[in-house]
Amino acid sequence: MKRIVIFASGSGSNAENIIKHFNSTKTAIVTHVLSNNQHAKVFDRCERLNVDASLFDRESFSKNDTVLNFLLAEADIIVLAGFLWRIPSKIVDAFPNKIINIHPALLPKYGGKGMYGMNVHNAVKENNEPETGITIHYVNENYDEGAIIFQAKTSISSDDTPETIAQKVHELEYKHFPKVIEEVILQNE
Repeated sequence: MKRIVIFASGSGSNAENIIKHFNSTKTAIVTHVLSNNQHAKVFDRCERLNVDASLFDRESFSKNDTVLNFLLAEADIIVLAGFLWRIPSKIVDAFPNKIINIHPALLPKYGGKGMYGMNVHNAVKENNEPETGITIHYVNENYDEGAIIFQAKTSISSDDTPETIAQKVHELEYKHFPKVIEEVILQNE
């Protein structure tokens, strides 16, 4: 059974969805959640779901090898679920095609530094896009530039607000992200 470590910076709804999905499979299990935000709601979710969670800082992530060494000992697959920092190249190099991210837009549009959450949905609305969606991709050293694994689309009407766009995107995330992670794991066994 593969071991998944999730990185999350916020509420943790995608992390919870992934944890629950893999609790009912024999493919993998989420062994740990790591967060760079001491106020992240993901800690409450992990406590309720009985999954270990730890806080880390930029020094242990980028400057020294604390997080890297933890991952080498504890993870087969890394999943970014609302994690906002760029992954250091030393971690990317140690886990080639084993770090998976979800982005709330159809990359390559609306990707890059600062393009997350409502920033993306506001930009999609401002540009009168006819559709948006999710992109699940491998992580490399650059924001949102790794190879695309999967995309799902949803249409946008003129009545949609950034908030309703966010709702549509969240529905796609919850529906597809755990299944795509599982498919990636099964294909790489």
